Amino acid sequence: MITLHAPAVAQLGRAERRGPSLVPVKHGLWRVTGRSGAVLGHIERRMDDDGERFAARRLVALARTVDLGVFWTIDDAADCFR
Repeated sequence: MITLHAPAVAQLGRAERRGPSLVPVKHGLWRVTGRSGAVLGHIERRMDDDGERFAARRLVALARTVDLGVFWTIDDAADCFR
């Protein structure tokens, strides 16, 4: 389970849960952090013809990321950081 910080909870209407934390960076973009506080990557909300999607990117070096996929829900996107 993920933890959404206050602005994200209000925005998405989700309850606090255990697992990686999502910290809002700006509208539609969250920083994913582990229990230690280390940044694991980012999740970005995207809109396309089929509706809302959530793209996950893992941080592998200070300024380098790897795309993990695009998901139907923010929960599914956060699960790939476990």
